[in-house]
Amino acid sequence: MPRLPSSPAELVACYPRADSPTLRVDFIASADGAVSVDGLSAGLQGPGDKEVFDTLRMVCDALIVAAGTVRAEGYDALRLTAPARRWRVAHGLPEFPLMVIVSGSLDLDPEQLIFSDAPIRPIVLTHRAAPAGSPIAEVAEVIRLGDDEVDLAAGVRLLHERGATQLLCEGGPGLLGSMIAADLVDELCLTVAPLLVGGPAGRIAHGPPAPPRRMSLRHALTRDDMLFLRYARS
Repeated sequence: MPRLPSSPAELVACYPRADSPTLRVDFIASADGAVSVDGLSAGLQGPGDKEVFDTLRMVCDALIVAAGTVRAEGYDALRLTAPARRWRVAHGLPEFPLMVIVSGSLDLDPEQLIFSDAPIRPIVLTHRAAPAGSPIAEVAEVIRLGDDEVDLAAGVRLLHERGATQLLCEGGPGLLGSMIAADLVDELCLTVAPLLVGGPAGRIAHGPPAPPRRMSLRHALTRDDMLFLRYARS
């Protein structure tokens, strides 16, 4: 099986920007399907995973993540490395991607680094029934889409209208499940860690029932027993 390349240019060639609007999802799971170890994805990480993670962030226009994942994983500000910022500028992109958080309750800490250290004011997508007067509005642009749940399709359209056509979602499982149900997912980049986790860990997606979405395998790469899969719409 081909090995995951180590050079930045070759990694970008494996995970290129698309010619048309694309919503790409990045997840890691164990060989037995667990999405976390002791509640966090960090226990699954291994050789090559961070390089793919950083490459996907570098080539996207906007990063979308659920509020629960922001809290659980302790997200920092979306500050890329200097080489990644130079690559973006050289390819006609803004120095930093947009940070987009999906939250139905607006239960977010404005002091968390994802907000307090943000190079660009983040966007928070919520719905019209969410609490008014949230302090998060002081550190982020709060956009209400949908009556009692976030209208994800409208959120994607809004980002496209703002020029963010290459979207990257890092989860969590509830957000991915809702995106699958809304038929929004164009690509899945799945890293499989060589671990058997067992226990109560969930899978990478859960949510409302939806018909299966047929995907096509674009590549399968390895490094030190880690497996890197990229699927796209057939």
